[in-house]
Amino acid sequence: MFSVITAAAQAVTEAVAGAAVEAAPHASGGLPQLNTHDFSPQLIWLAVMFTLLYVILSRVALPAVGEVLAERRERIGRDLAAAAKLKSQTDKALSDYEKALADARSKASAIAKEKRQSLADETEAERLKVEAQLNAKLHEAEARIAATKAKALLSVNDIAAETASAVVGRLIGQDVSVADVKAALAAAGK
Repeated sequence: MFSVITAAAQAVTEAVAGAAVEAAPHASGGLPQLNTHDFSPQLIWLAVMFTLLYVILSRVALPAVGEVLAERRERIGRDLAAAAKLKSQTDKALSDYEKALADARSKASAIAKEKRQSLADETEAERLKVEAQLNAKLHEAEARIAATKAKALLSVNDIAAETASAVVGRLIGQDVSVADVKAALAAAGK
């Protein structure tokens, strides 16, 4: 395989060298584009190629590019319209959310105020109930104290009468009855 490639390369080299030898007597020693004898055909071929290239570009390539640009312009317009629609929906949703949040806050505030009032009412009712119970117990205790005091005063009179009876009995040397002492004290108290 390598020998085939080498042989082909030698054949191409010999053909180029042969063409160079044949062209050597006709070469003027400069660029062929600047050769004044070949300048007119070059201008004709330039005009033909420019016209052909212009026709191909104007009929095939430029309409395709125009279609792509028009389709892109339409897509951008659709995307902007969709974005505007989504923005308006987002703004509406945000305003609805803020309204719902404000409503929820006011409702929560009203519920909290109502709950505080009901708790205050319950607390006041419970306080009044406890005060009533305490007043009842206080009156009951005062009544018991008064009864105990009256009983104690009666006992004091009995004890005083017994003590007076004993003291008088020792002083005068006779036994004096407790009933006689009580009658004497009652008479003295009037």
